[in-house]
Amino acid sequence: MSSLNLDDFTDLIERPDGGVRRDAEARRERQIVPPGSLGRLDDLGEWLSAAQSAVPVRPIERPRVVLFAGDHGIAELGVSARPAGGAERLVRDILEGGRPVSVLARRLGVPVRIIDMALDCDPGSLPDEVVRHRVRRGSGRIDIEDALTLEEAEAAFRAGIAVADEEADSGTDLVVLGDVSVGGTTPAGVLVAALCGTDASVVTGRGGEPIDDLAWMRKCAAIRDSLRRARPVLGDQLQLLATVGGADLAAITGFLLQSAVRKLPVILDGVVVAACALVAQRVAFRAPDWWLAAHDSGEPGQAKALDRMALEPLLAHGVTVGEGTGALLALPLVQAAAALAAELPERPEAAAEPEKAEEGAE
Repeated sequence: MSSLNLDDFTDLIERPDGGVRRDAEARRERQIVPPGSLGRLDDLGEWLSAAQSAVPVRPIERPRVVLFAGDHGIAELGVSARPAGGAERLVRDILEGGRPVSVLARRLGVPVRIIDMALDCDPGSLPDEVVRHRVRRGSGRIDIEDALTLEEAEAAFRAGIAVADEEADSGTDLVVLGDVSVGGTTPAGVLVAALCGTDASVVTGRGGEPIDDLAWMRKCAAIRDSLRRARPVLGDQLQLLATVGGADLAAITGFLLQSAVRKLPVILDGVVVAACALVAQRVAFRAPDWWLAAHDSGEPGQAKALDRMALEPLLAHGVTVGEGTGALLALPLVQAAAALAAELPERPEAAAEPEKAEEGAE
């Protein structure tokens, strides 16, 4: 029996400040460029104002990429283009600067933090700051066994909470959230299908490095078999993560919920993060108000999850690589929205209106 009461998040999470958002909308109407002419940038600027409780909105100055890493036992079935247990290589490549997210982060001046939750490797082979939250080595094959014990799921969930607190306490003002995994899109598909009440074929995609038709059929069968194990525990979100999730997915879910508690905005990357967000929404219905969907990765499970949460992707650029890459590409758009909302001057006649109102009052 878990000592973690997820119901507490419903009371702890508040929506972004609606009064501040209305003030931001009023300020936008007075600016020199007509409202609506900047498209979604207007909405983004107002959303950020509400999240920050600040008008004008403050610039995004301390963003960070946060990546949760893990290997998934289901990869043994050949559902991924990478070999089972291959996530360590991805983590090393990111740390060494050789992955797309590394290049973009370097170019944008954004630090990248990787948290190993369940990589299938010797923890001594990676830096201490990467492995210090690890729960276990790899995860169970979810079509025939649980990914985690309930105790491991709770430990991973609490690790996600701790990481969110560390980021908020350090002054991070926006998180770009992603995963580094091999086999992770399969449990993500299971979670989405289970929570949306749909069939395996509807949520089964090709993964970050596209798989061929035979691998897709194996993946579809794995999701179908795992769904049978997921449905009996749908009412208990922590047990669901233990049964068909993984330590990285449990940690991402805890991170998302605690970020909302701490009023820390998050940009969501691909299908794995979207699946965890869907679980988090089940826990606390106001939590998605603190998240932005970065992009449409083309994964059907991601589209299903975002639609269920009423989150519209900012970009549709066909990036499937994962690792936070698509979400990081959305960061300049969010920063641009903040700059425009804060720095565009008001129309001269709009600036004079408050003065006339004061004279009339006298």
